[in-house]
Amino acid sequence: MGTHVIKMPDIGEGIAQVELVEWFVKVGDTVTEDQVVADVMTDKATVEIPSPVSGKVLALGGQPGEVMAVGSELIRIEVEGAGNVGAGLPREEASAVAAPAPEPAAKPAAPAPVAAPAASTHQPAAIVPREAHERPLASPAVRKRALDAGIELRYVHGSGPAGRILHDDLDAFLAQPTTSSQSAPGGYAKRNDSEQIPVIGLRRKIAQRMQDAKRRVAHFSYVEEIDVTAVEELRQHLNKKWGDSRGKLTLLPFLVRAMVVALREFPQINATYDDEAQVITRHGAVHVGIATQGDNGLMVPVLRHAEAGSLWSNAGEIVRLANAARGNKASREELSGSTITLTSLGALGGIVSTPVVNTPEVAIVGVNRMVERPMVINGQIVIRKMMNLSSSFDHRVVDGMDAALFIQAIRGLLEQPASLFVE
Repeated sequence: MGTHVIKMPDIGEGIAQVELVEWFVKVGDTVTEDQVVADVMTDKATVEIPSPVSGKVLALGGQPGEVMAVGSELIRIEVEGAGNVGAGLPREEASAVAAPAPEPAAKPAAPAPVAAPAASTHQPAAIVPREAHERPLASPAVRKRALDAGIELRYVHGSGPAGRILHDDLDAFLAQPTTSSQSAPGGYAKRNDSEQIPVIGLRRKIAQRMQDAKRRVAHFSYVEEIDVTAVEELRQHLNKKWGDSRGKLTLLPFLVRAMVVALREFPQINATYDDEAQVITRHGAVHVGIATQGDNGLMVPVLRHAEAGSLWSNAGEIVRLANAARGNKASREELSGSTITLTSLGALGGIVSTPVVNTPEVAIVGVNRMVERPMVINGQIVIRKMMNLSSSFDHRVVDGMDAALFIQAIRGLLEQPASLFVE
């Protein structure tokens, strides 16, 4: 028997260190060739690390949340044959190699990739003791599904990172038979427990990027309401006529088209700012970041060359990118290079929001909830579909007047949707 050491691979792009996010194996496990043993995270994406050999895990080289240098020892595996560690080790060193390393600190289980047979399992959907005012971590889609099903999320066990509640957790909760031992805790019961949740992986990257953006960017926000009745009628007409053959359209590709057309007049907003070099780069290509909330946190996959796409091609690419991001399958290239970002909370969009600029960009367009409201038009009260745009800008680069005119241009295009396609 021999020992095979897997080192932290060089992921490219000059990356010297990565964060160890999650182990899918533990000391003593048997692994097979090409089985994913760990997830690591760069500044841009999560990367799966497969094993090139089959064997038994002898030691793990780090704990989740630890930053490891490229080339450092990731895992040791006992293999048939000589392995890749030189023969003739001193007895003391050989013993150290074979000694099991301390297991990583306990953390909430997360779904394992399909390639890893050592997949983690969900805990029983027992009542989770949370205070009534405590807001469990969950994506908007999970919250909406729970609301529709009449489930209070504070009673659902979360198996995702940092205790985030996933769709699988709702399935487990619904499948669990109700017993007297699972009745809800009393609303007036005293609580003295506490829980420490390490901020690692994607959650750490999100925190760092948001903190950096708020620290560096001179944010200001601008809110305008838009009458989207006409563009909604057009969307429904196009879906009725071509939805089966070309795919269904949401409002997002219309918003993307409006941004593309408006940016022709305001190129200073389709820009990135290197504040260390003091250089503003205005981009001809419109690479739209689509803020996407997944079970593991917020990611921003990039719709490239939105200026060259039709409504349907952009719509299809938005769906593909969102699915890749939510499935943690988006590549580094798909998560980088945006020049302006579009963010929407869908049905949970609220009335007003203050989105954070996705640095080094200088603008982000936020979409709020669409509602029907009475409006006065030509002296008559009529029911119209209204929606607010809550957008933020980097005031170091974008003047307030230009930001307002940009949003007004988007408003005009959406309220007269034929103008979206007039060249």
